[in-house]
Amino acid sequence: MDQSIDPPLIAEIEQALGQVADIRAARVVSSDDGVIQEIHVLASPTKSPKQLVRDIESTIMAQFGIPIDHRTVSIAQLGRDSEPRDPREKGRARVVSVSAEMTGVRASARVSLQLDGDSYSGVAEGPASTTGRQRLIAQATLSAVGEYVHGDFGFALEDVALVTLGRERVAVSCVILVTPQGEQPLAGSAFARQGENESIVRATLDAINRRLNFLTTP
Repeated sequence: MDQSIDPPLIAEIEQALGQVADIRAARVVSSDDGVIQEIHVLASPTKSPKQLVRDIESTIMAQFGIPIDHRTVSIAQLGRDSEPRDPREKGRARVVSVSAEMTGVRASARVSLQLDGDSYSGVAEGPASTTGRQRLIAQATLSAVGEYVHGDFGFALEDVALVTLGRERVAVSCVILVTPQGEQPLAGSAFARQGENESIVRATLDAINRRLNFLTTP
C-alpha cells in the first residue's frame, strides 16, 4: 500500500538524499494525496545508476520507513568533464563587491553579485552589533539572490558566524530554503583569507549555490 506523506516530509526526504554520496541534488514529486510518484536525482558519474537507485531506496526506507518502487526513480548523471566549475554557470553566483558601513548605532551592508551574466544587488540594515553586522552581510547576499529568483522560492538566514578552526578563521552560514513543499536547512563555509565580510558572502553562497543551480535549471 502506498504511504501518504506531507510536504514537510518531502523536504526532509530531499535533504536526506542530498547527503548520500555522489548525489548532487534531489527532487521528490508527490500526487495530490501525498503518494511519491517521481524521484529525480542529479548525480556525479562515479556510481552506476543501479547502485544509486539502491542507495536511494535504502536511504528512504532506513530513515523514513517508506518503500520505494525503483521505477519512480530517475537518475541524471553529470559527465566527467561537465561538473560546473565556472562561477558564471547558470544558478551559480560570482561576488562582485561587498561593502559595509556604520552610522552611530546602525549599520548597513550592500552585496553585488553576478548571476547568468547579469548583476544583482542586495541591501540590509540593522543594529551595529558585531554579530548584527555579520548577519547583515549574509542577509544582503540573500537579498541579491532574491532579486534573481523573482520570488519562485526563498532563502532565509538562520545564522552566521566566524569561527577559528586550527589556524584558520572560517565563516559558517546556515540558510533555510523555503519552497511550497516546506523548508530545508542548508549550510556552507568559506575561509576568511580574503577578508571576513567577503568570507561571509562566500559561505552564504556556498550554502545555497548547489540548490540554487538545481532549482533554476528548467
